[in-house]
Amino acid sequence: MRPQDLALVRDHTVYACVMGSRAFGLATEGSDTDRRGVFQAPTPLFWRFEKPPTHLDGPAEEQFSWELERFCELALRANPNVLECLHSPLVEHVTETGRELLSLRGAFLSRRAHETFVRYALGQRRKLEADVRTQGAPRWKHAMHLLRLLTSCRDLLRSGELVTGVGDAREPLLAVRRGERSWPEVESWMDRLAAEAEEAVARSPLPAGPDRRRVEDFLVRARRASALR
Repeated sequence: MRPQDLALVRDHTVYACVMGSRAFGLATEGSDTDRRGVFQAPTPLFWRFEKPPTHLDGPAEEQFSWELERFCELALRANPNVLECLHSPLVEHVTETGRELLSLRGAFLSRRAHETFVRYALGQRRKLEADVRTQGAPRWKHAMHLLRLLTSCRDLLRSGELVTGVGDAREPLLAVRRGERSWPEVESWMDRLAAEAEEAVARSPLPAGPDRRRVEDFLVRARRASALR
């Protein structure tokens, strides 16, 4: 990481959290700590020909950060990984701007989540099916996380709220990770969750699309405040 990039993460992070198994309630003794964050590049940096980066890896291992505008763009598109960051129970750092970002969590949620979550899930399932064909078994950890994602999607569409923790599903999901469920059983579970998510769309309390104007107003305020500092 270049020194100027390190400074963006070190000095301009507005929100940082832990994601992955630890946030989902699926951590085991050997689980990594996946850190995600949002930094706000100072507005004057956008006045140059060379714009600030939209995302950065590091500086710690398993750490990844998005620039504020990029993060909002992805959240408006209902990107599963980004939306879940806003709902992590393990917040490590938050500024005034970060708190305002968190207050907009509902503005990002819409029925578009069904398309994006399921599309992502289908891509991951194809990889698991390829593993079964070539190796005789899927990567069970990935199968567990796919089941968790499909459950999250279904529950979001039903309730209008995104919950990252798996709650009572922890032990059944960890049994999948340990390879204690057969692949046909896991496939059947995935099929059921996908069907339930499809059924939930029509009756979902979520709006058809996100509140783009509300998010844009927040971003303009944040950029203006940075320019005036």
